[in-house]
Amino acid sequence: MDSFNRDLSYTSLPELVVNDTGTNNADRPAKCCSPAIEPSMLSPNSALLPKPTMAADGTTDHPPSGQSTPTNPFNFQTQVISTSPVKSNIGQRRGHRYKHSSVSTQHQIFQEPPQRPPPVLPASLPIPTLKEAWKSMNKDQRMRLYWSLSHLAIAVFIFFRSEGSLSATALSHLVFFDAGSAAVCVAVDVLGNFEVWRRSSIRHPFGLERAEVLAGFAMSIFLLFGGFDLVSHNLKHLLESMGHHEPHHEHSHEGIPAGSVDLASAAAILSTLASAYGLKNHARIAKVMRVSYLASFPSILSNPFHFLTLLFSTLVALLPLFSIELYTWLDRLICAIISLAMFGLGMRVAVAQGLMLLMSYGGSDGDAGVSSVIHDIESESSITSVDEAQFWQVHYGLCMANLKISVEKGNDEVALSRLRSRITSLIQNRLGEGYGTGGNVRWEVSLQLNTNGSS
Repeated sequence: MDSFNRDLSYTSLPELVVNDTGTNNADRPAKCCSPAIEPSMLSPNSALLPKPTMAADGTTDHPPSGQSTPTNPFNFQTQVISTSPVKSNIGQRRGHRYKHSSVSTQHQIFQEPPQRPPPVLPASLPIPTLKEAWKSMNKDQRMRLYWSLSHLAIAVFIFFRSEGSLSATALSHLVFFDAGSAAVCVAVDVLGNFEVWRRSSIRHPFGLERAEVLAGFAMSIFLLFGGFDLVSHNLKHLLESMGHHEPHHEHSHEGIPAGSVDLASAAAILSTLASAYGLKNHARIAKVMRVSYLASFPSILSNPFHFLTLLFSTLVALLPLFSIELYTWLDRLICAIISLAMFGLGMRVAVAQGLMLLMSYGGSDGDAGVSSVIHDIESESSITSVDEAQFWQVHYGLCMANLKISVEKGNDEVALSRLRSRITSLIQNRLGEGYGTGGNVRWEVSLQLNTNGSS
């Protein structure tokens, strides 16, 4: 105990010396506050070392040279901070990755998702370029292409040959329409070599076959404008011939020599027959129109476009056999009839193509045929009612029917399957002209059978 007190007596208490620089050190004694903590006390051996004292003149008294200098507990070394951007660990997984550890193998905490099958429909299919289309053409397709170009050249020849004859000018409009239809047939035949034409994709659910419908609609607009153009020409010539008004242009009949068969009419007849047999142009449009009063004629004449071209080509060829006065009136009359026929056929084709573009149905007998089919479906003994029925045509070769039907209770799966087959066959035979009768319209039927309102 005495030794412990003796050690404490040799240990001086820490004190803090405050130097006020605003006053004179000689006039004002130093203020001492005790106890105080100095930085040297933070060192473990600082309490056993003598501390430096400050004299009255501002100098510092250092300890004797025999004693060691106290160590500085603070580290004031310069450190260089990196200028590279700091990588944030927010959102990153920390800790052990259990996926590749034994925990995952034993307990299957993290399981791999099941492999999904590839989609049935591709997102899109490549559309062929002109170079690819040319390389894919076979010999027959190239011959058809050359003939369609020749048909177009014949139409241009008839147009320039028809100067002075209104009927020949009207005939050139019909031949232009035939040449355009022949070109569309060649394009459809060539595009059929590629997968994108018939195969469905997400971008083109029904392939590119609806492009043919759009082309047919454009041709119908050409017929309408051609009919209006011929009517305006005919009215202008009629007004010029009335009274004593002199026409702005002299009209002569040198293009069609009297007593001879005109070369333009002969070219129109030959080109129409060649396109009808070789390219079968207007075949699909004629089936959509379904002109009943021409059904009894042969295959070529049953097509209204071929019938008009051949009929008026023959009449124009016989015009030079008549006198000048009769020739003038017959020329105007034939032009008026051709313009009305073009306007009527153009309107009918535009309506038929427009219904396809609008995803509607106006095929066999229109609404009457659909109503008859629905009535036959409702006459089935196991069917209580037809709740919903939608019929629509996608393009020339595809139609769709969606029906929601309520059936009686007690029907098993075999009976329902037979019912589906009967309804599908009924729709195909009644609206698709049946199998083996020349009809090439395919019907896709979707049925939803409900039992007392429950699906």
